[in-house]
Amino acid sequence: MMRVRPYLLLAAAIFFGLGISLPLVRFEKLWLFSETPSLLGLVYGLWQEGSLFLAVIVGLFSLCFPVVKMAIAFRAAINGNALPNWAGMLSKWSMMDVLLVAIVIFAAKTSGLATAISQPGIWFYALSAILLAVASFETQSAGGKR
Repeated sequence: MMRVRPYLLLAAAIFFGLGISLPLVRFEKLWLFSETPSLLGLVYGLWQEGSLFLAVIVGLFSLCFPVVKMAIAFRAAINGNALPNWAGMLSKWSMMDVLLVAIVIFAAKTSGLATAISQPGIWFYALSAILLAVASFETQSAGGKR
């Protein structure tokens, strides 16, 4: 399994890039209007609207935490070390965004105001989080042995 870890991390990094840049969800309102925001577009939109605090929070948990965890996992895999204990805290936030988007899709569908359809971005983002968790678990369980 140790030989697979670099490939898992590489796939997680590629899927993360796709997940934040591709549309997460498509909202269709009144059969005429359609919106397909990506995660990067969402953070930028919040920033442009003046919701700076919300933009920083979403950017921190959606973009920064996964990138930091990925960098730590890459470093641990290259050096053959286990992940530091504090890196496990970042894991707890990995799937939060996927859950939030799923809740938004569910709320839009049940409210009747808009039709929400999941897009490839949410799937790539979720796959990235899962692959990173699997690669990190392997790194943690390896205990620094090669």
